[in-house]
Amino acid sequence: MPGWRAAARRRRTARAAAAGELQAVETRTVQPVPKSTGGTFRSLRIYNYRLFAIGGVISNVGGWMQRTAQDLLVLDLAHGSAFALGLTTALQFLPLLLFGLWGGMLADRYPKRPLLMAAQSLMGLLALTMGVLVVTGSAQVWHVYVMAFVLGLISCVEVPTRQSFVVEMVGRKDLSNAVALNASSFNLARVVGPAIAGVLISALGGTGPMFLVNALSFGAVLAGLGMMRASELTAPDPVPRAKGQLREGLRYVLARSELLLPILLVAFVSLFTQSFSMSIALMARQVFGAGASSFGLASSMFAVGALGGALLAARRVRPSRKLLIGGALSFGVAQIVSGLAMWYPLYLLFLIPAGIALITVNTAANTSVQLAASPEMRGRVMGIYVLVFTGGAPIGAPLLGWVAEVGGPRTGVVIGGVLTMLGVGAAIMLTRVIGRRTHAAVRRATAAAAGA
Repeated sequence: MPGWRAAARRRRTARAAAAGELQAVETRTVQPVPKSTGGTFRSLRIYNYRLFAIGGVISNVGGWMQRTAQDLLVLDLAHGSAFALGLTTALQFLPLLLFGLWGGMLADRYPKRPLLMAAQSLMGLLALTMGVLVVTGSAQVWHVYVMAFVLGLISCVEVPTRQSFVVEMVGRKDLSNAVALNASSFNLARVVGPAIAGVLISALGGTGPMFLVNALSFGAVLAGLGMMRASELTAPDPVPRAKGQLREGLRYVLARSELLLPILLVAFVSLFTQSFSMSIALMARQVFGAGASSFGLASSMFAVGALGGALLAARRVRPSRKLLIGGALSFGVAQIVSGLAMWYPLYLLFLIPAGIALITVNTAANTSVQLAASPEMRGRVMGIYVLVFTGGAPIGAPLLGWVAEVGGPRTGVVIGGVLTMLGVGAAIMLTRVIGRRTHAAVRRATAAAAGA
């Protein structure tokens, strides 16, 4: 073939490739979500998901019992230090900030069910170890710091794997429902767990048994995973090991606004919302002088709102962008209002809309990201999502803990609400700026290919 013909063919191929890339960026390439019927709890008809959900409820109750006990234990061991409480939260989420992307990559490379079973076993062993230390009177505050950090390391793999495993159980048509039911399970446990923990801590005179109960609860998850029917899972082929897979995941997100906006929004909002449980503890203890049982009630009231919001979300097939943005702004307002409450029952009442708003934005963002991601990229995309969802806590939690220590818990809650609302605006602006730059880069590549 003459040289000029070969060169012409190469130019045509380059122009076609560049044009195809531009079209992929400028148009939504997400497949339509199949229509689903069956009501709010339709995903529970699926055998594998039903096992997953039952184990999740039991384990989540144990987890919230431990979380309540952990906060109270740190306050006792650190003589009421708000900074120590914030540092514990930061250490738990710091590994996700450092290594969360690698966890998502592992979720794409290996079968998810065995990964989940290994991670859940390690988390149960960690809770057992801490429980023994507390019961025997050997626990020191640095033990809690170490436990929080190691738990964060395990979560680097467990969280993105668990998130991306849902669609393998229920398929695309019921994904939105399953994500919302997972949130319902989590927040049902958030209602029950802290309340039970508050009563048991007062009755037993210590926090140690809560860690032991949580260790036992992991058995329910392991049993459910072990009893699943592998033939009914729609698992994609594992992605072979190759160089540049992390960069590939980042480029994939940056080129798609339907992924970029929810991820950026969650990044800015979670910077200060992940410390909201810490703020509830400080408000209950230091502002209103509540004991362990009353503190448990405050956490439960917030979870009542979150549970209601999750059940409402379970009826949606696909969340809208307006719902995502509106939920984030509403949570910022709810934070400010709750921080200004002057009467404890009124504070408890304001926690309900705060819970509704927070779970609305969380479920909307999670569902939007999973539906927009292709199967072979879902683990890495969820790794990025989990990174930004939890990665802000190492920055936001100590900062708001320090603000609460200097200016009081009310100041920390109000500032957190204001920064949440500012973060929503920043996420929208950055999505537009990055989108324009991505489009411009693709157009330059198209022009260069046409002129070659």
